[in-house]
Amino acid sequence: MLKRQAQFAETIAHTAGEFFAREAGRESLITVTRAEVAPDLKNATIFISVLPEAAEAKALAFAKRERSALLNYIKGKSGIYRVPTLDVVIDYGEKNRRQVEEALGR
Repeated sequence: MLKRQAQFAETIAHTAGEFFAREAGRESLITVTRAEVAPDLKNATIFISVLPEAAEAKALAFAKRERSALLNYIKGKSGIYRVPTLDVVIDYGEKNRRQVEEALGR
């Protein structure tokens, strides 16, 4: 991953985390786990985890619905001139890690 690409991803993940902390309702906790940015910096995927898991579908629908507001928030807060097209998905890697830890009793 290029240095600029990694910086974009980190900035987008951090700013998206702030946005969801402010805008999401009290029914669930949406946590941004990471972001991935394409090498051409035109597309970005934001990975989230949701607690409780029963609210996952509703939280993901909210996150996808609010992408334009998120884009404007990132533009205003991050200093990124040209924000990539955003997609939001559930971070199944993080979800699987949590399940393994629970199974091991940690």
